[in-house]
Amino acid sequence: MTNKSKSKKNKPRGKNAFADSVLKVFSKSPSRALNYKQVAAALGLKDKASKDLVNIILVELIEDRAIDEIGPGKYRLNAEFAAESPALKKYITGTVDLKGTGKAYIINDEGGEDIYIAPNNTSRALNGDKVKVLLFPQRSGRKVEGQIIEIIERAKEQYVGIIDVSKHFAFLISDNNNMPVDILIPKEGINGAQSGQKVVVKITDWPEHAKNPVGTVVQVLGTPGDNDVEMKSILVEFDFPWVFPEKVEQEAAKIERGISGEEVKRRRDFREVFTITIDPPDAKDFDDALSLKKLPNGNYEVGVHIADVSFYVKEGSLIEKEAFDRATSVYLVDRTIPMLPEKLSNDLCSLVEKTDKLCYAAVFELDDKAEIMSQWIGRTVINSNRRFNYDEVQQVIETGIGLYSEEILVLNNLATKLREDRFRKGSINFESNEVKFVLDEKGKPLSVYIKEQKESNRLIEDFMLLANMKVAELIGKVKANEKPKTFVYRIHDSPSQEKLQTFAQFLLKLGYKLNIENRKGLASSFNNLFKQIEGKGEQTMIETIAIRTMAKAIYSTLNIGHYGLGFKFYTHFTSPIRRYPDLMVHRLLDRYLKGGNSVGQDEYEKKCEHSSEMERKAVEAERASVKYKQAEYMLDKIGEEFFGLISGVSKWGIYVELVESKCEGMVRLRDLADDYYFLDEDNYQVTGQRTGNQYKLGDKVKIKVKKIDVSRKEMDFQIVSEAPVMKTYPGKRRR
Repeated sequence: MTNKSKSKKNKPRGKNAFADSVLKVFSKSPSRALNYKQVAAALGLKDKASKDLVNIILVELIEDRAIDEIGPGKYRLNAEFAAESPALKKYITGTVDLKGTGKAYIINDEGGEDIYIAPNNTSRALNGDKVKVLLFPQRSGRKVEGQIIEIIERAKEQYVGIIDVSKHFAFLISDNNNMPVDILIPKEGINGAQSGQKVVVKITDWPEHAKNPVGTVVQVLGTPGDNDVEMKSILVEFDFPWVFPEKVEQEAAKIERGISGEEVKRRRDFREVFTITIDPPDAKDFDDALSLKKLPNGNYEVGVHIADVSFYVKEGSLIEKEAFDRATSVYLVDRTIPMLPEKLSNDLCSLVEKTDKLCYAAVFELDDKAEIMSQWIGRTVINSNRRFNYDEVQQVIETGIGLYSEEILVLNNLATKLREDRFRKGSINFESNEVKFVLDEKGKPLSVYIKEQKESNRLIEDFMLLANMKVAELIGKVKANEKPKTFVYRIHDSPSQEKLQTFAQFLLKLGYKLNIENRKGLASSFNNLFKQIEGKGEQTMIETIAIRTMAKAIYSTLNIGHYGLGFKFYTHFTSPIRRYPDLMVHRLLDRYLKGGNSVGQDEYEKKCEHSSEMERKAVEAERASVKYKQAEYMLDKIGEEFFGLISGVSKWGIYVELVESKCEGMVRLRDLADDYYFLDEDNYQVTGQRTGNQYKLGDKVKIKVKKIDVSRKEMDFQIVSEAPVMKTYPGKRRR
């Protein structure tokens, strides 16, 4: 390397700059061999003098070991030089997706392909950390690789797991499957924890050359397997507190209960208008209500009334700050962790029946075809006639009889027409089944069932969608010469054409077609597909892949519309008791309706990013609680046989979802004794090398429960029936 430094030192400055330009040509295609003409063309050089200079530079770069001559007149970048050259180094920032094996993938902040990080290049980064990555020169046909060189921000400091105590120290074995190392706990940091207990440990240090981070026990949760301990463990894992700080509870306790006459006068009074709430049977907070009134002209006035949380939760208050930190309520199998203290969520803000309540509302005049004749958005006061649950309303819809049947049937008829119009205009009908449990008094699952989406659910959904769309449209839709005000939108980007193409090709192999030529054709095609697969073995598989093909909905101040719904403007206005973005929307709406100036976009974009991230974590926590209860439910069923559908394939095994309970486990490929099976990723199947037997997504199989690991939320199955499709290929060797 001494020759390199010497030659660069003696070069004129202009020549140095030209050499850097030549090097950058090679760095764009590090594995490709180039001649001097190709380099000159890449630099846009056509005259002979410039081409001669390229030749001179190439000779000098060979001397510097920056490039190698791999054949007469053919040159390629020296990978070793590129890794050390500041001029060629490329950096990105992103989020760590760490695997239990120690390897990692970086989700690039700028989008694009994930970057692979080998175990020896992770630099003590942990799952979810924000990091800076040095990219290695990419070799042809290989994935993008890099090295973590800086940890910008730790995702978390506290970990939950089982403590293993010895005489002078202890280790925490984390519950998190993505934690590749145990946490060392010095004797003075054990804090009375007993070996085998579930504890919370805070990482305090990670010495540069140490294999393990060092931590201290901050809380003892209790005995593994206890329902309360396990649910709290999940909350700790995803950084959700299960109690409110004392000062927040004290602030909530001081909020006055009554509604003054002056406040009522400032609002539109709906207390004498028919109004109901419709929620699940076990709901405690009711944040939306529907009102209905027949107008003299024959049209209907439908009001979508939403709890006016912003009236009680003041900006800058402790309750407000806590709500922002949490950003969402979390719904575990056996409990709800609310965003707001109980006095607000279940009492003051909750739209309980036969009680005056303050709301923010979107009120629509609809004709009998559900066409909007006029609309009004503002603050209201209501008094709900009755609290209905979904089953009660469904009974009225199906039979046509029951309390307030006339009003409910009118609302359902209008909602149906809104829904049909939405689908006509390009809304995609994504639906998912929800797994529910019947628990005993100790939280043990006695049975599991699937909660279906019925017309009563859709009735509420359609009016909520209408309100969300019209509120977003009111603020976001401006004239050509006007600048839109900063607002919080719920956006959903269009899927990548590559993913759609892959999905369409896969469907063709199953006998289904998907029109991906344009957005409207795709929406109609998706909806027809969902009707075609209903009740079939491949239904779950196709619906799962369809959802994975789509982008994820997030919160943002930059409106790009909602692709899945087919709306140009969409927000979340209807659940401020349980979602912080809805509370922001209420505040901004009130500000702008009063003629206020636009708020700062940067501040609100950061709030949107935080809300999206917390929503993602809440969904993961909820799934973890379901998986734990499913494993617990199956624990006494080892050795029993069940029918299931293949729900996923990987190089390790086949995932099978049981038909009745929706519990998912893995059949490991090494346990398929009749053949050596390999993964056919393009066709979502595994294939036997010798026999050609195939197990593919959607296949129905019969399994035996082999092993249950409740702590890791994992189930191992064995296939016991001859269910695979047999395929042979005459005249061809199977590889």
